[in-house]
Amino acid sequence: MSRPIRKILVIKLGALGDFVLALAAMKQIRQAHPGAQITLLTAPAYEALAKLSPYFNAVEVDGRPETFGDWLTLVRRLRQAHYDRVYDLQTSSRSGSLRAALGPFPPQWSGIAVGASHRHLNKNRNSMHTLERQADQLQVAGIWPDAPTEPGSAPPPDLSWILCQFKEPRPMAGAPAPRPYALFVPGASAKRPEKRWPAEMFGQLAASFRAMGLDVVVVGGPQESALARAMQKFNPSVRDLTGRTDFAQIAVLGARAAIAVGNDTGPLHLIAAAGAPTLALFSNASDPALCGPRGHATVLQSPDLADLPVDMVLRAAQSLLQGR
Repeated sequence: MSRPIRKILVIKLGALGDFVLALAAMKQIRQAHPGAQITLLTAPAYEALAKLSPYFNAVEVDGRPETFGDWLTLVRRLRQAHYDRVYDLQTSSRSGSLRAALGPFPPQWSGIAVGASHRHLNKNRNSMHTLERQADQLQVAGIWPDAPTEPGSAPPPDLSWILCQFKEPRPMAGAPAPRPYALFVPGASAKRPEKRWPAEMFGQLAASFRAMGLDVVVVGGPQESALARAMQKFNPSVRDLTGRTDFAQIAVLGARAAIAVGNDTGPLHLIAAAGAPTLALFSNASDPALCGPRGHATVLQSPDLADLPVDMVLRAAQSLLQGR
């Protein structure tokens, strides 16, 4: 008879988009273990978002130790916690090495690490979308028997818990109705410029949206303020919120947006999961079949995003706005 699972560790680091997609698996883990003490091991950037969620009792943010001493401290703490099961949603060599470090009697382990008690051995895992791959992993772990594992079958993460905490205030009597707005996400990793549609093209699109009666709001990190300023040359009314929003606020903006347009970057995944009609622009630097947003989302892909015409993006956006 197996011992009850009372203490659980979930491991998820990665980029923001990967973290957002993993929220779907995190929800299933919580539903499968409603009374368990669940700890998330992650990176500092995701601490606030994870603490807002209903999935974890504790959040630890030293999942990427920088020195050998930090590594030993992390391993020592995990040993002392005496976890009954670990769900490794990172499935990297780094996270897998934790299992070896927790031997000779490690906790039950869901992941790809050698010796894992619930090892995910699907030979197609590397060609599966993150949502279906993690659903399949949890099916193998025995906690999601009807997991949606067929291509395209897994729904987007559920962010209703964020939206419940940031309810829209009741409008003042006599106040004008707010204009509908489009949310633009023009950034991407500074190390991956090939994942960015040119800022001047976003600017031209912003001018077209203004003519359609839509305000345009730009979100991203502070390093992307220059992109917002470039758009303001085409549409001076563009509102620049770069560097002024946390992840939860971006999700709320997404939930209230008429449409969102952006590159393959973490905030766009957050916005799509919040429910915005989302137009995602992909170059050949990433594969939407593996990591594209789900929900009310359309993907446009061009080998070189500089070759993606504004007119094509505008037509796709109009189709989304019309609910096609």
